[in-house]
Amino acid sequence: MKNLVWILAMIVGGSLYAQKQSDLMGPEAKNYKPWQNETKATVVVKENNKRNLRSPEFKNYKPWKHKNDKETVAIASDDQKRKLQGPEAKNYKPWRD
Repeated sequence: MKNLVWILAMIVGGSLYAQKQSDLMGPEAKNYKPWQNETKATVVVKENNKRNLRSPEFKNYKPWKHKNDKETVAIASDDQKRKLQGPEAKNYKPWRD
C-alpha cells in the first residue's frame, strides 16, 4: 500500500511539471503573438564519421584501433523570415537559390 501511494505521488508530481509553465493566463494567453518575441537561433551540427566497410573488412574491423577523428560540419540556417506571400510563397523552390 505504501508503494502504491509513492507511485501515485510520482505520477501526479511528474504530470504537474511535464509541460512548460507559462506566466500568461486568460486574455493575455489567448492573444499571445509568438512571432513578436525574439528566439535564439540554434546551430545544427552533423558528424561525418561513416565507415564504408563491406563483408570481410566489417567482420575484421577493430574499433579500438580506430582513431576517433570526428569531422563535424555546421549546417547553416537562414534566420531571416521570407517575405513571400501568396502564389510566390506557394511556388517557392529553396533548392534554386
